[in-house]
Amino acid sequence: PLHRTGTRLAKAGFAVHGVDYEGHGKSSGLQGYISNLNDVVSDCFTYFASVCEKEEHRRKRKFLLGESMGGAIALMLHRKEPTFWDGAILVAPMCKIVEEMKPSPMVITILSKLSNVIPTWKIIPNEDIIDRAIKSQEWREEVRNNPYCYKGRPRLKTGYEIFMASLDIESNLEKVRVSCSIFIH
Repeated sequence: PLHRTGTRLAKAGFAVHGVDYEGHGKSSGLQGYISNLNDVVSDCFTYFASVCEKEEHRRKRKFLLGESMGGAIALMLHRKEPTFWDGAILVAPMCKIVEEMKPSPMVITILSKLSNVIPTWKIIPNEDIIDRAIKSQEWREEVRNNPYCYKGRPRLKTGYEIFMASLDIESNLEKVRVSCSIFIH
């Protein structure tokens, strides 16, 4: 998992800073719930900007590192302030939902309306993404045993926010202009 990469980078002498998004990891909020992904992006930028203002970091280069939804947020952070970042490393970034997994337009309309009425409802059907996303059995077990990793069905508003973000990222991918980009899938 990505935390191993962060640990290796820190041991190699890099300053590594990360965040647990609202409703994820050790952060406050309802587990697995994102009411507004743009607010999450703004919170992340505020945090990273405050870190970069510190004297020990002012002259250092700034790279984004994100996996899956974190990769999507990294892309959104870059678009928010494109000249702030010196590069990005994206591991299987969530920038497109494959056609066979996209719900029909009618279902999207219904889910959109329901997400404003019952946003925290765990109704979105999903397959075990851990098996699909992680090839290493050891890493799969590590994720499954991590008490801070949300493993339930996606909450309605969270799923809607992620879906809308992926559509936005997909349609604006050509606007990404990072001088040093590494995409790993």
